[in-house]
Amino acid sequence: MTTWTPHSWRNLPIQQQPQYRDQQLLTQTEQQLHKYPPLVFAQETRDLFSQLGQVAEGNGFLLQGGDCAESFNDFNAPKIRDTFKVLMQMAVVLTFAGGLPVVKVARMAGQYAKPRSSDLETINGVSLPSYRGDIVNSFEFTAEAREPDPARLITAYHHSAATLNLLRAFAQGGLADLHQVARWNMGFVESNPLKERYMSVANRIQEALRFMEICGITAQNSPSIRETQLFTSHEALLLNYEEALTRRDTLTGKWYDCSAHMVWIGERTRQLDHAHLEFFRGIHNPVGVKVGPGMQEDDLIRLIDALNPDNTAGRLTLITRMGADKLADKLPALVRRVKQEGRKVVWSSDPMHGNTVKASNDYKTRDFEAILREIRNFFAVHKAEGTHAGGIHLEMTGEHVTECTGGAYGLSESDLSSRYFTQCDPRLNADQVLELAFLIADTLSAARK
Repeated sequence: MTTWTPHSWRNLPIQQQPQYRDQQLLTQTEQQLHKYPPLVFAQETRDLFSQLGQVAEGNGFLLQGGDCAESFNDFNAPKIRDTFKVLMQMAVVLTFAGGLPVVKVARMAGQYAKPRSSDLETINGVSLPSYRGDIVNSFEFTAEAREPDPARLITAYHHSAATLNLLRAFAQGGLADLHQVARWNMGFVESNPLKERYMSVANRIQEALRFMEICGITAQNSPSIRETQLFTSHEALLLNYEEALTRRDTLTGKWYDCSAHMVWIGERTRQLDHAHLEFFRGIHNPVGVKVGPGMQEDDLIRLIDALNPDNTAGRLTLITRMGADKLADKLPALVRRVKQEGRKVVWSSDPMHGNTVKASNDYKTRDFEAILREIRNFFAVHKAEGTHAGGIHLEMTGEHVTECTGGAYGLSESDLSSRYFTQCDPRLNADQVLELAFLIADTLSAARK
């Protein structure tokens, strides 16, 4: 291993990066970002590290969710609030069902970059650079819009700062009050076509809160009732942006990527001898890695050792994304090997990416039943192997979009066009996310017995 610095990644091959025409402007933009205040603070990141350490030891559960890719155009307070609300609703159901603390990590305040399968997109014989997220270029299919623009790095920073400010206000200002969240859940259940299926869980949560009030535990005298901790995360794809926001902590002398509390490496950029692994090995944030069906046991152990050489619980989350039809065959050997080697990791399920299909009307979509099946298979594998199913990782929104088929309301392919707003991948809507929480509640409860 060479000596690590925040810029040592620049000496290695790198994937999934835009090609900027004006390199001088790019350098100036990076220098400008480096002077800006950090978006998150090292102590917050250490708090998340500690909580994920509990998850790795089987004493917590990770709920990670948010937009596939945040959009500058859709940046507004109601959208942020609605996604925050549905995360809180889901967390309450999972906490009650699992009897475990739920660590809440949003895919927000920085999820602006997206990897692409091709550098170019071709429509009607015209080829232009692929859309790589609003931090790089614009979704519109014109030569001007698709040109990578360094100024967008600055815009992404300011949007992330504003989002974080609002999320902190929501988390500490009463919107996360357990009584309020429980009422939201009851409203969801009462209007759901499968009301009877979820009513018992919702009623028991209400009864638990009433019992606590009788015992004198209220929002007025117990901050944990009315406040919560919400951390942020994103795929750290653009390393020039991440480097510019990397700071040395004055208390510990360690380096932290202060663009988010947690960052992860995607399936396309986790090569052991490439730039992303080099950057990630030197920062002290909790980090994640996406693990697809092609991952081999030896490669996974090498990846774990590169990113968590001290084998510290909470440092590394393995986010499996294999598909409902592949996970039961592919995951057991990996879980077994990691257990045999004594590696301390958080296992989390991303049931979205492996279940993406193209509908007959050409919309990219995901089926609710396939998503649910992958999650249940994930839990079943860990139960069989005697390990801890540590979390779920969802692309979701608090909006009532029609991007994924299925669920209690029976969304079909013909419904996709009515409210299909995503600029990248299809997301679960608010009702589907909460339905998923209630449906896996029994699975989570059973896993604890």
